Amino acid sequence: MKNIIIYISFIFFFLFSVQVNAGGGWLPGKGKGYFKFGQSALRAQYYYSLDGTLTDITTTSVYISSFYGEYGFSDRIAAIAYVPFFFRTTINELRFRQSGDNVPGDELNSVGDMEFTLKYGIIQNKPFVLSGSLTLGIPTGKTMGGATQTLQTGDGEFNQLFKLEGSYSIPNSVAYLTGVVGFNNRTKGFSDEFHIGIEGGYSFRKKFTGILKVYNLSSLKNGTLEPTSNSLFSNNMEYLSITPELVYQANGNYGINAKASFAPVGKNILAAPFYELGLYLKI
Repeated sequence: MKNIIIYISFIFFFLFSVQVNAGGGWLPGKGKGYFKFGQSALRAQYYYSLDGTLTDITTTSVYISSFYGEYGFSDRIAAIAYVPFFFRTTINELRFRQSGDNVPGDELNSVGDMEFTLKYGIIQNKPFVLSGSLTLGIPTGKTMGGATQTLQTGDGEFNQLFKLEGSYSIPNSVAYLTGVVGFNNRTKGFSDEFHIGIEGGYSFRKKFTGILKVYNLSSLKNGTLEPTSNSLFSNNMEYLSITPELVYQANGNYGINAKASFAPVGKNILAAPFYELGLYLKI
């Protein structure tokens, strides 16, 4: 059973400063923007331990309502914001059949950690585009909460994520490819991280776009903070995530996207399918 779970498991990646930009290497352009309201959810009964094996845990659920926005100040400079304005995490009540004893459940409702990005277009207006970005992770979430004071909606540290993103429009087609590499400098004893990912997209029937993303996060294990078992925001987390996504462009400005994220491997992080539904506006 656990072997099956491994191949349908999601790594809880975007909570830890790996929010993937909607534009890849492209920028929205001067006076143009992309704005999305999203609802995400997961329900985990398993946790990837430090050695990558799956461990049973008390069922943990996470629900996030978020805003994501890109706006172009010029053809080469854009600002990006990711705001999880409502973050709910819960732990189920645990009951023991033989003794009849129970451990009460717990919950925490708060805002999550916000991210603000400045993005610069190094190469634009060509089949191959390249951009660099700096993302600041702001510790606006709670590191302790609920009745037990063990639940979290943020990691409490200020991080700086540097990224290079290159995208290529395949000639005579409606397909594209994107690659990304990044380095995340973390504070307060957390280990720094290396990011790498690829993405491909293809448009069909004029209004639909199918996207597949593969993203890997590796810890440099240079921090001093000890990993915390079963924590949403533990140190030295690692994963490989696979995310299929479907985008429906209702008209020239509005659209809907739906995606599901899975992972074959991970370390020190929750393991459960993760789903997101979003409504976006282009201007």
